[in-house]
Amino acid sequence: MSMFRNPFSPSRLNRSGCACGQHASLEEHNRFAAEAVDTPAASSDDQISQIVQSAVMRALFPHDESRRLFLKTVGASTALAAISQFFPLATASDVFAQGGPLEKKDLKVGFIPITCATPIIMAHPMGFYEKQGLNVEVVKTAGWAVIRDKTINKEYDAAHMLSPMPLALTVGAGSNPIPYTMPAVENINGQAITLAVKHKDKRDPKSWKGFKFAVPFDYSMHNYLLRYYLAEHGIDPDADVQIRSVPPPEMVANLRADNIDGFLAPDPVNQRAVYDGVGFIHILSKEIWDGHPCCAFAASREFVTTMPNTYKALLKSIIEATAFAQKHENRKQIAEAIAPANYLNQPVTVVEQVLTGTFADGLGAIRKVPDRIAFDPFPWESFAVWILTQMKRWGQIKGDVDYASIARQVFLATETSAVMKEAGLTPPASSTKGFSVMGKPFDPSKPAEYVASFAIRRG
Repeated sequence: MSMFRNPFSPSRLNRSGCACGQHASLEEHNRFAAEAVDTPAASSDDQISQIVQSAVMRALFPHDESRRLFLKTVGASTALAAISQFFPLATASDVFAQGGPLEKKDLKVGFIPITCATPIIMAHPMGFYEKQGLNVEVVKTAGWAVIRDKTINKEYDAAHMLSPMPLALTVGAGSNPIPYTMPAVENINGQAITLAVKHKDKRDPKSWKGFKFAVPFDYSMHNYLLRYYLAEHGIDPDADVQIRSVPPPEMVANLRADNIDGFLAPDPVNQRAVYDGVGFIHILSKEIWDGHPCCAFAASREFVTTMPNTYKALLKSIIEATAFAQKHENRKQIAEAIAPANYLNQPVTVVEQVLTGTFADGLGAIRKVPDRIAFDPFPWESFAVWILTQMKRWGQIKGDVDYASIARQVFLATETSAVMKEAGLTPPASSTKGFSVMGKPFDPSKPAEYVASFAIRRG
């Protein structure tokens, strides 16, 4: 829970994360906070004012029942008018909106050298961190397990993660449960299935039985999209093929050495395979699910709650970089900034082909797909619900799953909306939406039914 929802100092947080110490959970605290001034949850424009009003009302009436009785007797408007005579609510709101001093200026943020990390990487050479008063060292990291471990061990303050990773960490899939947050999607689309050139005559997935595929990590959109694509073509991803985790920087070498037949990978891995003449792009991930999330900016809930001002500054840096990256006229400039050895270590032309969407596919064609990769930071809770359904489908999580609650805890849509507005972006009015994957509609309000609808599944 961040400073946007919590008007109390981090030192007052109890073990459940409730600021006032009177409620069993963050959700219960937030519900009472919205009721504190007898109003519905604030719109983004009035959010700061209502947070301050809630804090003042709680200070005067610390017990829920007495506060409710007072508000019911005199009415919220009369109560706030009276309080305003001796407490400057407007001034307090202005002060709160400005935020306090940064708790920590020198930060380490880990990243994997792929174009999915574009906002996190480019914010360093292009001055977005410096603009917010931060001295951020972006640290190139070998693989996702290392990213996870270094973040858990606090060697990194925050990190570029695969969008399923904060969910997996929070529910304890593959590790002990640790509350994590994902306030911003780094990129949407930006992946592809690439096959070795020797398989140019095997474009029908039904002919792929016995293939060996690589994905970056077990808890990745790449794994889930590959499994989804295979299963929709009647291929059991656990029985008919092999899927192994390979760090993205090692994928092309493994394809060249004939250790794998193909991969569903982030870019620029796919384009580098084409550039090196060892692979061809079979299908872009946007052709499986247009607008899907890929990577994310993530941080532990502990970092968010103990360093709220630093967290907000870091998030604002990344969202402003994301807004810059979304404009196609900036893509070539960004490619030059992030291609060097200390970042992606790729030829500029490879990075440009990915970011501009004009690229060779390895089959002799030049394709133009402007949104091959796109940048939209909003963390749709329905994205999280879909990811959780795939974890459930493939047996990564067991038992009953409270999909909506976990999605709200990890994908911080409210906080991101506020920062997006400050960055000149327009966040959506809702935190959920429906979408289709390979033509199959997904209703985020019916996740259990969605899981049960698949003929090939483990959970």
